[in-house]
Amino acid sequence: MARTIETAIQKRFCDIDPFQHVNNVAQQSYFDGGKVDYYERILGAEVLLGDLRIVTVSTSTSYMGQVRMHDDVRVTTTCERIGTKSLTLFQQLLVGGEVRSESRSVMVVFDFPRQRSEAVPDLWRERLTAE
Repeated sequence: MARTIETAIQKRFCDIDPFQHVNNVAQQSYFDGGKVDYYERILGAEVLLGDLRIVTVSTSTSYMGQVRMHDDVRVTTTCERIGTKSLTLFQQLLVGGEVRSESRSVMVVFDFPRQRSEAVPDLWRERLTAE
């Protein structure tokens, strides 16, 4: 069973539209913040700074409800699937425990010096599946 990480989100003034809603583009940046927190806590900071990193190749987001200016926003992140060279993250943006949007992202392990995709390292697999 994969671990789920919950990340508190700090909204910025620029995230809010004239109707006091959080813009959909800002919501995507909240998901990105959840990814960074997930990588640091589950895989270790080296996946953000090392030669072997994770890059996004596909993202799909569904919006189910409004996120407003004064809402307490949290993002949950879990690894839904681990393939040979990729992994799929599933995230939910929550307000008061209610899902307001969901996102699935396919991430590929990428060797930056060699400029090519690589297999998911065994150590990463262990960390992603540890309870």
